[in-house]
Amino acid sequence: MFKVSNLNVSIGPVPIIRGASFALEEGEICGLIGRNGAGKTTLFRAIMGALPASGVAELGSIDLLTLPPHLRAAHGVGYMPEDRRLVPEFTVEENVRLPALALKATDADQRLAWIFGLMPEVAAFRARPSLELSGGQQKLVALARALMAGTRMLLLDEPFEGLAPALARRLGEVLANLKTEKISVLIAESNEVHVADLLSRAFRIERGSVSPA
Repeated sequence: MFKVSNLNVSIGPVPIIRGASFALEEGEICGLIGRNGAGKTTLFRAIMGALPASGVAELGSIDLLTLPPHLRAAHGVGYMPEDRRLVPEFTVEENVRLPALALKATDADQRLAWIFGLMPEVAAFRARPSLELSGGQQKLVALARALMAGTRMLLLDEPFEGLAPALARRLGEVLANLKTEKISVLIAESNEVHVADLLSRAFRIERGSVSPA
């Protein structure tokens, strides 16, 4: 289970996330739905350690907020940022392998083979520089990279934004296939259009406060 309790985040003197609390069961796909500026990205960045936060964010028995950022990923949390943030000088495979290299993972080859089996289109352009890909293809690579670290939990920030319909459907298929892998997934989106069929539940975020949708 992944459980967030009374999470608070401020940027300078301005409170952004206000007492956010919610929980996901193992293998559950949930939505975090809110307009732009509602606090979705801030919440994700706080969980990953890019912003200071108070409260609790438990993955199993571990409170992630007590750990330095790099150790949060080491506990099986993968993060796909809204803007992808691929390393432009790296090939697709190098970008996907990056979390495993940073964490000195011993099962990187097996994990990569599983990811490429799940997403064969990413395997097909594994040797290409990431800058040669379309924006939609880069989204798939960013998801593959998140999966390299995310053995237990995925935080996906606006994964469907700007995708052509065919790629959006394909991304949905990939995420649906994760339901059998016992990976919990929290998808942040501005609305439910692309994710309604995937979600078991949704949370609404408004002005930094989270409630059931």
